[in-house]
Amino acid sequence: MGYLKQKKNKRYNYTPRYYKSNGEGSPFEIKHKFDDYRTTLVGNKNIKQKFTSAWDEFKNSPDKAVNRRVLVIGLVLVFLFLLIIDFDLTLFF
Repeated sequence: MGYLKQKKNKRYNYTPRYYKSNGEGSPFEIKHKFDDYRTTLVGNKNIKQKFTSAWDEFKNSPDKAVNRRVLVIGLVLVFLFLLIIDFDLTLFF
C-alpha cells in the first residue's frame, strides 16, 4: 500500500558561503530597490487610504519637476491616443 502515499519533500539546511550573519536580515529576502523610500507600501489599507497616501506622496515629493514631467507626458499620450482613434478634438477648442 506504499503506492498511494505521497512523497515528503526533502529539507536542506543551507547557508550561503559568503553570507555575513551580522543581523542585517536574511540573504533569501527579496527586497525591491526603492522600498525604503516609498510610503505607500505600509500595511493593508482600504482604497481611500491608498489614494490619499499616494496623493500625499505625490504632493510632498522633494522633486516637483518630476511630477510635472509625468503629468505632461501623460497628457501628451492621452492627446495622441485621441488622435489615433479619430476622436473629434473640436470639442476641446
